[in-house]
Amino acid sequence: MTSKKAALLAAIPHTIPVFTGYIVLGAAYGILMDSKGFGIIWTLLASVFVYAGSMQFVTISLLAAGFDPLGSFLMTLMVNARHLFYGVSMLNKYNGLGRLKPYLIFTLTDETFSILCSTDAPKGIDRKWFLFFVSFLDHIYWILGSLLGGILGSMMNINTKGIDFVLTALFVVILINQWKSAKSHIPALIGISSALLSRILFGASDFIIPAMIVILLSVTILRKPMERENVQ
Repeated sequence: MTSKKAALLAAIPHTIPVFTGYIVLGAAYGILMDSKGFGIIWTLLASVFVYAGSMQFVTISLLAAGFDPLGSFLMTLMVNARHLFYGVSMLNKYNGLGRLKPYLIFTLTDETFSILCSTDAPKGIDRKWFLFFVSFLDHIYWILGSLLGGILGSMMNINTKGIDFVLTALFVVILINQWKSAKSHIPALIGISSALLSRILFGASDFIIPAMIVILLSVTILRKPMERENVQ
């Protein structure tokens, strides 16, 4: 068995939860795209080249509203500001990956980040290709889900009211899964409390970046206690 095939087979079990979520979530995205008049080609291109989870849902409104590059840039920065912190925390893990590194950076979604942070390549498996296949499989799942939704949306008259809530539901499931599997609950408590406090102080439209700053500072300060708790 080649090292790439072994890495692929090792990555598949870790991505099954994402598969189940992305098929449903991607289908919701495809249905919403169709409801706004964007055909299957637009859905495919967005899922291949944008691939930004919650921002893809926001992009539907941006596309429907017309050309506004500055507004789109600022909205993307606000919605996906958390990825700045994802990138910083993955510096060591992505070190030395060569030509695969740009793609891994591009495909670092919330769900992929969750897997890669909590999972190491099994013994005897090439770490580089293991990281790649986790990211690649998640990307493929999203594309398949969005295409499925686009096809269903074009074939049936579907009421889309409330369908975008599946994104929130998926995040809740990921949080519960991480809470059960993690030895230390300090990071989750920091994230929840920081988000709630920032929401109260800054409001619904401006709380994301302040919350991320508070989370980064808190995790930095409490890094050693969290590491000791994870070792125990």
